[in-house]
Amino acid sequence: MINPQHKNKIEDLISRKEPTVILSHLNPDGDSVGASLGLALFLIKNEVPVSIIIPNEIPDFLRWLPGFEIIKVFSKNRKQCYYDLEEASVIFFVDFNDPKRLGDGLDSAVNSSAYKILLDHHQNPSDFSDITISEPWRGSAGEMVYILIEELKLSQYIDKQIATCLYVAIMTDTGNFRYGSSYAEVFRIAGSLVDKGINKDEIYSNVYDSYSLSRMKLMGYCMSEKMKVLDSYHTAYMGISMDELQRFNYQTGDTEGFVNLPFSVKGIRVSVLFIEKKDHVKVSLRSKGNFSVDQFAKKYYKGGGHVNAAGGESSLSLEETLKQFEQIIAKHASEIIDH
Repeated sequence: MINPQHKNKIEDLISRKEPTVILSHLNPDGDSVGASLGLALFLIKNEVPVSIIIPNEIPDFLRWLPGFEIIKVFSKNRKQCYYDLEEASVIFFVDFNDPKRLGDGLDSAVNSSAYKILLDHHQNPSDFSDITISEPWRGSAGEMVYILIEELKLSQYIDKQIATCLYVAIMTDTGNFRYGSSYAEVFRIAGSLVDKGINKDEIYSNVYDSYSLSRMKLMGYCMSEKMKVLDSYHTAYMGISMDELQRFNYQTGDTEGFVNLPFSVKGIRVSVLFIEKKDHVKVSLRSKGNFSVDQFAKKYYKGGGHVNAAGGESSLSLEETLKQFEQIIAKHASEIIDH
């Protein structure tokens, strides 16, 4: 994964024990938080002073993770976050491939004089780091953190806490190993994390069995009232308005995983979730097979990601966005069917 020159540089940076910041993307998920915490706890065991900065609020189902108190939320504590960035000699960018994914205020971190390292698994990374470690075929950033530690020959520092964080990262970004994990190495890594003493059943329960009643009602509402199936295109989508979110007492992270729900319907190969925000519509796309939602997101929604998982946004109203989607997905029907 790492060429020898970059490996030597990272080893040198760790040995210096200089202030380090780990940055991850807007709307944090299990992979971004788990990978960041796993990397941070590893660096702390090597006596490196570390802080993690996340742009906005973290879902409740991740707040139990070891080391969670290290995280600083930029939207709540800008002054301290800016101070940490100014003091940093090293910045790790984890689980994103473009500074725009940091949002307003943090994207300026790319101009820092600190040494910058990108660790990511999304396609076509922007050139904004001194070292870019990018492997789009991997299922998660958590897996990449594990391999980085392994290639540095420092695996002895991976304890139960670090293993727990990295397992959550891998588990969530592969949908509990349902996708993005069709290769043996990811299971080797998962097995080695279990060998560190983690309780994978308890971890699963902490992540997936701790939602609020209102979240479950919102999910049921979306499936019964909002899911529209376009049989001819093997496609399903859901559009959720701000009023509907408010009606179900929406909390950060409540719609996590909703985009995958339509895949339980036989024959669905493309699923899209549209969520209305104040100034745009957030678009999450998933696919089965070779139909690239990454390219689809780039073409229509100023976004991107992976072949089978991508995101973007629309500047149209929710109603207009949904109407437009039905028109443009029809143009790609043959691609979806053929794949």
